[in-house]
Amino acid sequence: MGRGKGPGVGLGLLLMCFVLALTPVGEPVQSAGGEAQVEVPVVALTFDDGPRADTTGWLLEQLELREVPATFFMVGRRIPGNEDLIRQMKEQGCQIGVHTYDHVDVTGLSQADFDQQIGKTRTLLREILGEENYWLRPPYGFVDEGVRAWSDGPIILWSVDPEDWKDHDVERIVASVVERVEDGDVILMHDIYQASVEAAVRIVDALEEKGFCFVTVEQLMARQGIAPEAGVLFPQRP
Repeated sequence: MGRGKGPGVGLGLLLMCFVLALTPVGEPVQSAGGEAQVEVPVVALTFDDGPRADTTGWLLEQLELREVPATFFMVGRRIPGNEDLIRQMKEQGCQIGVHTYDHVDVTGLSQADFDQQIGKTRTLLREILGEENYWLRPPYGFVDEGVRAWSDGPIILWSVDPEDWKDHDVERIVASVVERVEDGDVILMHDIYQASVEAAVRIVDALEEKGFCFVTVEQLMARQGIAPEAGVLFPQRP
């Protein structure tokens, strides 16, 4: 996948992150020399509302340079015309999920309407990438009993939200994540805004300088020993 990490990030962290993603939960992480290492902090970087050709494309280029995976939750109506971007995500080791077809609040929907919003998007993704699990992130994080019953997989929320859509202030967005992120967090961002993708790349560089590793949501759940059961919320709400 890569052409080298971002500035200031050593090969040691790259190898550690790679090994970490492959190490089963509960086993000590080993270095290339075989000795056990201190556990490193791990986070998942996630993006909603895309894909968008220019911003998502640039973001993927930057993530590839840094060999960092992310998790993208697709709006179905944005998929046609962006099939190559979605294939690129998969090739780079990213995880892909569903953010409904029309970016609607899915609470209170009939099961038929819910299945239309989620199922139509999953069908588009399966036509591009094949039969895989495409987990749901509900718009606005709104969840009710119907959503949990019909999700056909875990429901992915977040624990760090810089509200990058509000003011498009790159400096503020970066600071609001870097100053409060902790091991095990799921970071919410949006890949349809130029300021947001620029901030995301700066966040990656800043957190790697602090020794963080990036994994997909699926990998993060596995690291925490959480089974991806239908209707389970991740991260759990307080």
